[in-house]
Amino acid sequence: MVNKDGSLSVRKQCALLALPRSTFYHSPEPVSGDDLAIMSLIDRCHLKYPFYGSRRIRGWLLDEGHCVNRKRVQRLMRTMGLAALYPGRNLSKANQAHKVYPYLLRNLVIDRPNQVWSTDITYIPMAKGFVYLVAVMDWYSRRVLSWRLSNTMDTAFCIDALEEAIERNGAPEIFNTDQGSQFTSEEFTGVLKSNEIAISMDGKRRWVDNVFVERLWRSVKYEEVYLHAYDDIRTAKASLNRYFEFYNTERKHQSLGDRTPDRVYYEAVERMAA
Repeated sequence: MVNKDGSLSVRKQCALLALPRSTFYHSPEPVSGDDLAIMSLIDRCHLKYPFYGSRRIRGWLLDEGHCVNRKRVQRLMRTMGLAALYPGRNLSKANQAHKVYPYLLRNLVIDRPNQVWSTDITYIPMAKGFVYLVAVMDWYSRRVLSWRLSNTMDTAFCIDALEEAIERNGAPEIFNTDQGSQFTSEEFTGVLKSNEIAISMDGKRRWVDNVFVERLWRSVKYEEVYLHAYDDIRTAKASLNRYFEFYNTERKHQSLGDRTPDRVYYEAVERMAA
């Protein structure tokens, strides 16, 4: 938007856009290889011990032979969008201007597909860099309805995944998310409201409120992501597409009576239609 060759000086253009000149002149540097390696280790530690904060993760890294100071761990955790799961004061990074909705799933019997959907975002390491993955899941069948990758943790790719899931499967009765700024934004909740979907949000630091998506991330990372070093986002998309196809159509779940998510989902849909 700011043009160095324009009739107005860069200073005046930045002033009109309320943009600091330092932001215009700043050239972002890629994440170093050392940081990417530490971020991958932090991701594994957080997945195994989600209640670990930066201090305990630093101790875990030291035990693994990596001498890293706590400030660096905190910085990398912010980049990855990770935070320890524990009861605490209202210190969330969620946008305080956004409306937060109550949790609607407590003591609710979930006995049919498209009754409750949920979503979340996770960090995906690559050989050079990283991306973020969002997925929409049906709680009854554990079926992954849609997913998207993005190199920024913004709202647009979350909305794309949501709209695709609705287009392919119809609208659910309830949609559950955490209180992240992507999901509390007016753009995201507006899609839910326009489809007359009840909005449910987890309590602060209540990972158990969205436990099925947390279990999905564990499966995705240990069965797919950690076994491959994606060269770029295109390779990651192709490989994850194969995994989610396998997850829905072939991977049997003990909690589903050793049936696949697709089988549970479509059998129940056919019963309801009949």
